[in-house]
Amino acid sequence: MADTFDTTPACAARLDAEDALAHIRDDFIIPVTPMGDEEVYLAGNSLGLQPRAVRNYVESELDKWGRLGVKGHTEPDRTPTFPWQAYEESLTDQMATLVGALPAEVVVMNGLTVNLHLLMATFYRPTQSRFKVLIEEHAFPSDHFVVASQVRHHGRSAEEAMVTASPRPGEDLLRTDDLLETITKHGDELALVLLPGVHYYTGQVLPLAELVEAAHRVGAMVGFDLAHAVGNIPLGLHDDGADFAAWCTYKYLNSGPGATAGCFVNQRHLGRNDLNRFEGWWGTDKTTRFQMETVFEPIPTVEAWQLSNPPVLSMAPIRASLDVFETVGGMGPLREKSEKQIAYLDHLLDQMLAGRVELITPRPLMERGCQFSLRVLAEGHAGRRVLEALEAEGVTCDWRHPDVIRVAPVPLYNSFTDIYRFAKAMDGILS
Repeated sequence: MADTFDTTPACAARLDAEDALAHIRDDFIIPVTPMGDEEVYLAGNSLGLQPRAVRNYVESELDKWGRLGVKGHTEPDRTPTFPWQAYEESLTDQMATLVGALPAEVVVMNGLTVNLHLLMATFYRPTQSRFKVLIEEHAFPSDHFVVASQVRHHGRSAEEAMVTASPRPGEDLLRTDDLLETITKHGDELALVLLPGVHYYTGQVLPLAELVEAAHRVGAMVGFDLAHAVGNIPLGLHDDGADFAAWCTYKYLNSGPGATAGCFVNQRHLGRNDLNRFEGWWGTDKTTRFQMETVFEPIPTVEAWQLSNPPVLSMAPIRASLDVFETVGGMGPLREKSEKQIAYLDHLLDQMLAGRVELITPRPLMERGCQFSLRVLAEGHAGRRVLEALEAEGVTCDWRHPDVIRVAPVPLYNSFTDIYRFAKAMDGILS
């Protein structure tokens, strides 16, 4: 039976009482207002909240450092600590489960943009006739910079090598048919397709498997920037068949500002010796790594793309976050709650804010995650000023130029009451 909603606080309270995951909110630290009240924090699409367990994980590593010094690299596993020289391995299984990949296909390393550069060094191998890269016109700036600098590195200009996919005039969203047509149109010259899993500006979820199939059909490689997808929507990277993907961990994975990023390389590329790869000592055979030989023997997993030993203090919060995801049963239960929260906020927007706020995020559930991208239409109310007014009322969202307020009810820690309080505050501001 479909959920029934209304615009009263009692409805939000009922939904919270029925929420089997409501108690997980207690595992996070909720910011408070100057008055001492809990904020309505709806900016998890930009920076997720801190899991309470993070402090214990980080302090455990600090304690080990103090007690053991260099010997901490080899100390046997003792929860929640882990030998530093294998610390990235402590994240692999849980991260692989979260993104729908095999453990051999996933590693945590570097930052998102660094990983995109390293992966393009391998999978963007332009030839005289096949050298173009397809990205979206309104790509996240870092993705644009990565592609533009990579094509210049290979002696091409961005103007000749970059193909951009755009919404149709007067529209905000990318149409799948247009993306597929663009892939086909440039097929003979297309070397790489690099697109987001979830678009940072609109919140649109792209059909990854369909895009992979179309690109592979014309002979192009496919990579995805999953910064706004991992921890937000269910993923099946292995089955979808992408050649590579990269993501950050500080948004929906709640691992802290600038936390170490994730990387995926499809199994069919692992163990190959004919791939171009930028190499570092942490990518060579673990059994001979400390013999200090200068012959690179790639690890037969995605770990071969590693450069340096793991930044343990940056990775410790990721362990705490992944433990929370495991506790709730992974993305299945979270997506179920998220869909209910999406439907609830849709209802409040329709009933309380119709004509004054426009949702540019797609309506169909399969085309959206938990991010709502909103454009203020109410006369006399500039969107940026509305955002500032929300902040003054203890509601944290974020802004993306030129005119979008992004609101993300995160099922791990946002309640239905949070969603109601946001809509009520927006109603009051626009009234």
